Amino acid sequence: MGRRIGQVLLLVACASLAGLAAHAQKQVTVRVLDGKTGEKITPDNIEVRVNRQQTNHIEWVKVNDDGTVQLSLPAQATSLSVRATYANSIEYYVNCDMTKQKDTSLDSWYPVSDILRSGLAIPNDCVRPKDADKVKVEAKPGEFVLFVRKRNWKEQVLQ
Repeated sequence: MGRRIGQVLLLVACASLAGLAAHAQKQVTVRVLDGKTGEKITPDNIEVRVNRQQTNHIEWVKVNDDGTVQLSLPAQATSLSVRATYANSIEYYVNCDMTKQKDTSLDSWYPVSDILRSGLAIPNDCVRPKDADKVKVEAKPGEFVLFVRKRNWKEQVLQ
């Protein structure tokens, strides 16, 4: 009887630790969409930074077969910056909330708590105002919608 109780307690302890490990990460799904058309884009890669640090974390990224991207963020992540790449990961898309900036390579930081609670779609300045309703998207809780465009010739020359 005592041995049986010990086994049950060990099993409960292991299950609790597994539950804590699962909660130690924050899961975010990223959808990358063309800012002008709203069409789904499958990026070559996604670079993620957290908490305003400059370290890229591609090891937290898994590109799914359907083109969505799964991010496994650490529990202490409060803000994130996401950039997508194309052309065999040597060119960066421009995030559509940065298109009106002189330096489109600057990072935008997004609150992880908002993404997890209600979802977040970044502002889309790549689309003309008259076409904005055609590419409007609602994000679900835990989902981050990233509107992007390819860099123009002037941005490529300046790099």
